Amino acid sequence: MTSIVKFEGVWGVGDETPHCYLLTVDDFTFLLDCGWDEKFDKSYIDRLAKILPRVDCVLISYSDPLHMGALPYLVGKCQLTCPVYATVPVFKMGQMFMYDWFQSHHNYDLVEHFTLDDVDAAFELITQVKYNQSVPMRGKGIGLSISAQPAGHMIGGAIWRIIKDGEGDIVYAVDFNHKKERHLGGCELDKITRPSLLITDAFNASYRQERRRHRDEKLVAQLQETCRNGGNVLIATDTGGRVLEMTHMLEQMWSTRESGLSAYSLAILSNTGYHVIHFAKQMIEWMSEKLTKAFDSLRTNPFSFKHLKFCHNLTDLSRLPSPKVVLASFPDLECGYARELFVQWATNPKNTIILTSRTGPDTLARRLIDNPQIRTFKLLEKRRMKLEGSELDEHYRMKREEEQQQQRIKMEEVESSSDSENEDGLEAGKHDIIVLHEKAGNQSMFRSRKHHPMFPFHEEKIRGDDYGEYINLEDFDISSMKDDNKENLENLQIPYEDDDLMDIEEPPSKCVSQTVTVRVTAQVLFIDFEGRSDGESIRKIVEAMHPLRVILVRGSPTDLQAFSQNIRSMTKAKVFTPSLGEVVNASMESHIYQVKLAESLVSSLMLKPAGREVEVAWVDGIVSFPTESIDEAVEEGDRQVIASESQQDREMPTLSVVPAETAPLHNPVFINDIRLSEFKQVLSRAGISSEFNAGILWCANGTLALKKQESGSLSLEGPMSADYFEIRELLYSQYAMI
Repeated sequence: MTSIVKFEGVWGVGDETPHCYLLTVDDFTFLLDCGWDEKFDKSYIDRLAKILPRVDCVLISYSDPLHMGALPYLVGKCQLTCPVYATVPVFKMGQMFMYDWFQSHHNYDLVEHFTLDDVDAAFELITQVKYNQSVPMRGKGIGLSISAQPAGHMIGGAIWRIIKDGEGDIVYAVDFNHKKERHLGGCELDKITRPSLLITDAFNASYRQERRRHRDEKLVAQLQETCRNGGNVLIATDTGGRVLEMTHMLEQMWSTRESGLSAYSLAILSNTGYHVIHFAKQMIEWMSEKLTKAFDSLRTNPFSFKHLKFCHNLTDLSRLPSPKVVLASFPDLECGYARELFVQWATNPKNTIILTSRTGPDTLARRLIDNPQIRTFKLLEKRRMKLEGSELDEHYRMKREEEQQQQRIKMEEVESSSDSENEDGLEAGKHDIIVLHEKAGNQSMFRSRKHHPMFPFHEEKIRGDDYGEYINLEDFDISSMKDDNKENLENLQIPYEDDDLMDIEEPPSKCVSQTVTVRVTAQVLFIDFEGRSDGESIRKIVEAMHPLRVILVRGSPTDLQAFSQNIRSMTKAKVFTPSLGEVVNASMESHIYQVKLAESLVSSLMLKPAGREVEVAWVDGIVSFPTESIDEAVEEGDRQVIASESQQDREMPTLSVVPAETAPLHNPVFINDIRLSEFKQVLSRAGISSEFNAGILWCANGTLALKKQESGSLSLEGPMSADYFEIRELLYSQYAMI
């Protein structure tokens, strides 16, 4: 592998923060995922914004916020414009994740990080790909191609394979699952052998999973026990990923009479739950082979549910009879309906809270899993309240003032633009008569038509834009009408259709928060539905792949340390465990260095053509390293910030030209790969006869022999004659001699 490969951890290295990495292959830079979490860490975004101009392509692995949560912010606030690649299900389910994530926060808090318009703009950049589809890169990435491989875990999940012509593969595989599930097949890492670089995570390196049959039996037993005792069950899950596995499994349980669960209510509570299941019905070909065959033979969609009810708010949920089993988002219990139901149901000992995923550190769900003995929590409860009374009047007053200010600014811009449209060359003469000002030296030999004075006339111009005349809102303000007109307007009824009704604007509201103490008396269980490979399976997969280089990301420090030692002992590969802001040189060849060419050297190059679209030149140069040292006054936290492109250029060594009088002498170098069959055509065009015999090209009536040596070089044998020197000159002309 002759490419220079560098890896930088923007986030998700050395700990369990979301995935976000920078991979540079020569001059082309990939951004591998761009996750975010409930903390909305601004320092992470600051680091990411510094390196964003260097990014040429973004690869998204999964549809959840852990892998693509920061994409709307990067597009809407940081002006990311490079291509983004994801599979078709990741595109569709990713939208549902982002919509639900935004609405879950918007329901009780102000969302300052991104808007729904930013979400739409982000997904307009995404190029949808299919599994095993090779996508060539453009521009600086010529020769590079990417392809998505099945990863399991979530529908459309991808293991990204980066291929360069004639070199080894780079494989980015995180959070994959090799096991076949009810609705998904396993990953296909076993088909990739000896990649030059493998980037994977150590999140499950020391984790042992429960058998699937035991896990399902445990879930069914808990549901039966809780519902028969008159309690409700909250299952905290995600929006459009692992929820498909759970809904498919629960629908089968409710359809089985032996389970006895069909008498209880089963619901999914989410802002986008209906659309998620609707999209799942359309993507059966992305699911397991078992589901695909069943759909082809029986023509029944496995996601056409009979027992599952869709609820979009707590009011819809309250209409369902109890006991009930509810799947609500999000699994970390930090936002969404899952958090609201937890606050309501956790105080009842008859209820059960089921956690399905080990979310990020310091989240409510993770604290419940790691510390089951803690039963009292202080939570910050946020909610929205409609404005009333003086607050509502003040809101409308400020809104009117803002609209009037915008209208005044708009009118001033129109007036200033119309004033500049006056005709040039006209001036006011006596008695306010407009006359044409004739400039000296502008007379022609032909007498021009005489310009007569014209009395002043001011023409009223209609103010407007591309859509027509500007409308003054004050002319249509209902509040300025008389009281009798108001009464007539109130009694006026306009016929309308039900389809014409739409929610134009939300009622004015404010966000309030208070700290509440929640005493957890309900039963809290963690049942693993993460859908990731366990530590033992990951080690076997890595050993079978036998990579030459391995970079481990996202995991606890102890797991990263133990997993790196296991890989070194199994595969003898070079293993890197980078820290935040550290740049890892993962190139295969250790003697390759990246330098910056000085302008004097570039201008002195004597390039000569060598083959198709290739030019070469001999360089006698000297490498100089920058002498600038890092300012000692910089804080330790700032040193970990990834260097920008300009900083990297300053730190890169420079190759300068050596003066001609001090440059050492060198023997000529012949560069090209010549075939004897092609050179025979060159000889025929020059009028020299030649023919092949036993792999030797005989020239000049058999007096000169041209043959290829085992080393690949050509030799010309024969008497020193005029034909010899002519053929030698023709042979030299086929090479680039430097």
